[in-house]
Amino acid sequence: MEVVKVENVTRVYQIGKVETRALQGVSLTIESGEFTALVGPSGSGKTTLLQMIGCLDQPSSGQVYVSGKDVTRLNRNQRADMRRGHIGFIFQFFALIPTLSAYENVEMPLLLNGHSPSERHTRVTELLKAVDLADRAKNRPDQLSGGQQQRVAIARALAPKPALILADEPTANLDTTNGQQVMEIMKKLNQETGVTFVFATHDPRVINYATRVVTLKDGVIENDSRVNGK
Repeated sequence: MEVVKVENVTRVYQIGKVETRALQGVSLTIESGEFTALVGPSGSGKTTLLQMIGCLDQPSSGQVYVSGKDVTRLNRNQRADMRRGHIGFIFQFFALIPTLSAYENVEMPLLLNGHSPSERHTRVTELLKAVDLADRAKNRPDQLSGGQQQRVAIARALAPKPALILADEPTANLDTTNGQQVMEIMKKLNQETGVTFVFATHDPRVINYATRVVTLKDGVIENDSRVNGK
C-alpha cells in the first residue's frame, strides 16, 4: 500500500532576483512500513522533499499524495488537519513544550484530536513505556537529557497513530550513544507497529538503520537503493 507518492515535483524559491531550484522533477513512492532515509549534502533537496511530504510546503509544480490524498489540492486548514491526523513529526531540536511534563507533551496531540481522558491516559502510558521513559513521565524537558527528550518527541509523534512519521535530522544534536538508542527505538517501533518512517539525514549512524536509502543531489534523485537483510 502506498503511503507517499510524489509525482514530478519541483520547488523553486525566489529571493529577490535570485532563483533557487530546490527540487527538479522528483518522483518517489514509499510503501507502508518502510524505514527510508533521504540523504545527500546540504542543499541537495532532502529537507525540502520532507517538507513537501509533510504538508509543510507546497510544490511549484507536480503532485504529492499522502495516504491516497492529493495534498497539493488542499488549503492551509486542510493541510493542517492532514498533519494532525495522519503525519507525525520528529524534529532536530526536539520541539517539546518546555512548561509541560513528558506525559503532557505526549498527550498534547491527543487533546487536539479530541480523545477522552481514559483514551489519552492509556495511549500516553503505553508510549512512554515503549520508549523506556515510564519513570520520567512527570519530568519537564529541562529535567531530561537530549536523548530522553528525543524519545519523548518520538512518543508524541506516534500518539495519534499516524500512517507516517517524518524525522528531520533526528540524531543531529545527540552524542553517539543517545543517537544509537534513538534509532534503535525508532526501528523497533517501525517493526512492531508497521508505521512508515521517512527521515532526512546525512548521519551515517542513521543511514545504517535504513532499509531504503534515497540519495538526492542538486534537487534530483541520484540513487534509490533497498538494503537487504534489514
